[in-house]
Amino acid sequence: MKKKLWLVTGVLLIAITLVVSGCEGIPSPSPQTPGVTGLLPGSQQNTGIWVTGEGKVMVTPDVAVLTVGVEVQESTVTQAQNKASAAMNAVVPGLKANGVADKDIQTRQFSVYPVRNTNRDTGQEILVGYRVTNTVTAKIRQIYNTAAVIDAVVRAGGDFTRINSISFTLDDPAPYETQARKLAMADAQSRAKQLADSAGVKLGRPIYINESLGYYPPPIIQIATAAPVPGPAPSVPISAGEVQVTINVQTVYTIQ
Repeated sequence: MKKKLWLVTGVLLIAITLVVSGCEGIPSPSPQTPGVTGLLPGSQQNTGIWVTGEGKVMVTPDVAVLTVGVEVQESTVTQAQNKASAAMNAVVPGLKANGVADKDIQTRQFSVYPVRNTNRDTGQEILVGYRVTNTVTAKIRQIYNTAAVIDAVVRAGGDFTRINSISFTLDDPAPYETQARKLAMADAQSRAKQLADSAGVKLGRPIYINESLGYYPPPIIQIATAAPVPGPAPSVPISAGEVQVTINVQTVYTIQ
């Protein structure tokens, strides 16, 4: 009986050893290069010609985005909110009367908060009133009419009007992205060809392409009105400038 028991134990040890040895023979997955996960076999991750191409297209914007609102401070919340509502109820029709559609007007911020001053002698805060702010963004698709829209809302909202900023964008950037993409690929191929020629090798086909989109509108123009200016104000001069649509492509070419 003891001999049989030792024999069975010996067989089990041999079997376990074989299983462990078999597991050691299975190759573990190699770490993948960031950005090319699942696209390139491990043997190709450090081969080929890697380049980045850039394509830029400058375009005249066709949409202005105006951030406008009203700000009212009164001794009570009710007074401040009533005056702010009345002013905004004049600003929004002023936008619509100058060609801004309902779908292009969106509330961006509405806030009510107390205003306190600090007593210099005691250091205590004293409640002096409440401030109500209501801000909307408006897309002006008739971009040539931007200055007229600004003039209209300032007149409509009166002293409570606050023009926070204006920026310019594209209603449909897709066609310009297509142009930039073609330029980026041509730039990448040109760079890869130069590298291949310099190295004395023949450029192969692209085996990996990664795109990143960059969109660079003109700087946002801050035109906040901190305090009303007495007398009629001249029309605000507005220049749209150009927006830049940029696409970068990282491309890997084989070496033939």
